[in-house]
Amino acid sequence: MAKTIMVVDDSASLRQVVGIALRGAGYDVIEGCDGRDALAKLTGQKVHLIISDVNMPNMDGITFLKAVKQMPAYKFTPVIMLTTESAEGKKAEGQAAGAKAWVVKPFRPEVMLGAVQKLVLP
Repeated sequence: MAKTIMVVDDSASLRQVVGIALRGAGYDVIEGCDGRDALAKLTGQKVHLIISDVNMPNMDGITFLKAVKQMPAYKFTPVIMLTTESAEGKKAEGQAAGAKAWVVKPFRPEVMLGAVQKLVLP
């Protein structure tokens, strides 16, 4: 059975690029256009990993991450932050909120897939 990964980014083109890389590696993909949209799509189904941008309208990635960690079904779901933010302060904030990895854009799909494969639980 394919593993499901949620991709949350306000850039449709970035969601498309990440989605193509993930689907090509055999994953199912759910997309969210911002934190609020993504939270609405987390309805109890199994999600093996979440990849989220940090800077988004409506609800940013760190706020989204904190909200996800409050949901019993997703408390242990690993989250990768995929962002243009490379500031140490933001990284520390993301890690404190529960992010497992921090990938800075522009990224190479194989680097992101490597991080995904390490974090997706069987």
